Amino acid sequence: MQQHELRQPKGATHTRKRVGRGNGSGRGTYSGKGMKGQKARAGGGVRPGFEGGQLPLVRRMARKRGFRNPFRIDYEEVNVGQLGARFAAGGEVNAASLRAARLIRSARRPVKVLGDGELSVKLSVEATSFTRSAIAKINEAGGSVRWLNGEPERPAAEPAAEDAGTAKRPRAQKAQTASSEPPTGGEEEAPDGAGS
Repeated sequence: MQQHELRQPKGATHTRKRVGRGNGSGRGTYSGKGMKGQKARAGGGVRPGFEGGQLPLVRRMARKRGFRNPFRIDYEEVNVGQLGARFAAGGEVNAASLRAARLIRSARRPVKVLGDGELSVKLSVEATSFTRSAIAKINEAGGSVRWLNGEPERPAAEPAAEDAGTAKRPRAQKAQTASSEPPTGGEEEAPDGAGS
């Protein structure tokens, strides 16, 4: 078989249905929309889940309320206080060792280390995410952290209080301050002809 001989299998494509082109076309008059009513009008119809005004199923059953965010990340959470109680100094902490220590339920889900509790042993911790307090406590104990997906970029620190106050001054105040300051430089020059 040559490339120019390739064809789609029968039934793979369908001709677009041309409705509303007269009764001779077979799809005239009501154009497949049935008879009159809200759903037969242009732009008509009801939203998904609408039940004619009665209390819908999603509200009748409390367990079905709300929605599930498809972008939510469900972490296995561990506190640094738990790490200090379960691991010896110099140990390697990762998802597999946390699962073996029964601190998490599944080693396949991402792990997040939180900063609750005290840590006094040196540990090398590998996880998907860390809180700032957890990083500080692990580093203070002499340990190290390793981000599995690379350390995220932190936002730049806010300017100091004095700088922020100066930067946020209104223009009118800046102009008033500039006009109240004495002129700098040498003596003012006399106008032309004034000294003669």
